Amino acid sequence: MVTLLRVPSISTLPEHKNDIGICAQLCKELLKRSGCDRVEIFNTEGNPVVFGEKLTDPAKPTVLVYGHYDVQPVDPLDAWETKPFQPVIKNGKIFARGASDDKGQLMIQLKAFEILVQTNTTQNNIKFMIEGEEEIGSPNLNKFIKDHRKMLKADLVLISDSSMLSRTMPSLEISFRGSCAMEIEVTGPDRDLHSGIYGGAVANPIIVLSQMLASLHKSDNSIAVPGFYDNVLDISSKEKLDWRDAPFDEDSFKKQIGVIELWGEKEYSPQDRIGIRPAIDVNGIWGGYLRSGMKSIIPCKAHAKISSRIVPNQLSSDILQKIADFLRSKAPGQVKVHMQSFPGGEPYRIDTNSPFFRAAAKAIESTYGKPPVLVHDGGTLPICYLMEKELGIKSVLLGFGLPDDNLHSPNEKFDLNQFFKGILTILNFHGNLSENVIDKR
Repeated sequence: MVTLLRVPSISTLPEHKNDIGICAQLCKELLKRSGCDRVEIFNTEGNPVVFGEKLTDPAKPTVLVYGHYDVQPVDPLDAWETKPFQPVIKNGKIFARGASDDKGQLMIQLKAFEILVQTNTTQNNIKFMIEGEEEIGSPNLNKFIKDHRKMLKADLVLISDSSMLSRTMPSLEISFRGSCAMEIEVTGPDRDLHSGIYGGAVANPIIVLSQMLASLHKSDNSIAVPGFYDNVLDISSKEKLDWRDAPFDEDSFKKQIGVIELWGEKEYSPQDRIGIRPAIDVNGIWGGYLRSGMKSIIPCKAHAKISSRIVPNQLSSDILQKIADFLRSKAPGQVKVHMQSFPGGEPYRIDTNSPFFRAAAKAIESTYGKPPVLVHDGGTLPICYLMEKELGIKSVLLGFGLPDDNLHSPNEKFDLNQFFKGILTILNFHGNLSENVIDKR
């Protein structure tokens, strides 16, 4: 794992293109070393996909393990207590960018597979698909899946790229949100202007953009975009009860993320807001003079990046269009607005009645000594929607991260106890399939 974590495979930044290639090659070597009979790197229009397989018995289930080797940027670097690509183990945790998302969890799958091979207990057929663009919305994955239907054929997709509620409260995701994003540029004058000569007479793009962004939410913190909630899935009463009965300590949650109070739609609980409700967030905003001291200007441009988390029944392209139309309607005539959309990932619901889900739940109970709590995850995994849409294959998530792993933040870490329990759980899962759990389909 340490070798994998040392590679700065940041897919967002083009200057790390070479690191992406190095990391893909390393994944290929790890698959070979773990026991795959076939391993291959496939180039795409973006970053490579690494594929491996070991086929044992066509009568047995085929499990396609999905993971990603790309990671998020490390900004702000000065907030890290250790160097992000020099892994450090402290207090039973490994600290590095990608430790939990997703290199550490990918290694759980590889180590479990290696054990199965070395002990000659690999009864199921196992395939691996490891991509390098998950953190940028997997823009080339759909084409890759379409182009390699036969190679990717499987009974289910197994993913370790998610979290449990806590070390003592194992959980299984039964749905997660999708995402879509855009960048906005607001242009006013054709150059930066002296604010003493022009202030009060020329629209300031930063002020205009701030007003546009502020209009996205109503006073009750609900989203003001017309039609935004039209297709939101209303989950069953039983599912709501199960979800809201899951342990949630609001004080601990606030302390964990360093806020005084929580925020969101007033009629929904914090659990609902991060699990079954959609959201819009501003991810970055900039413009004008940003260095030390003052420069009295009206800037000619202002920029922002915004994203939306969407829930089952919503579609990323539809939501992006509604947000864009709304923001354009809020822009005054004194400015020009340009928008650029980024690839979206669709929301997904897990089939809790499938034998594969039952096998996963049983595996967790065997390892942790208690059945998993069923939760709605707020994150996004584009692969699940794509595999079901293109190949008709459903997904199961067996994730072992923890809420305080600092995903996408400085000081990302992964609990090594979860790492070892994860390996045991994956072994239990494959054992459950081998014991004909699948025959209950």
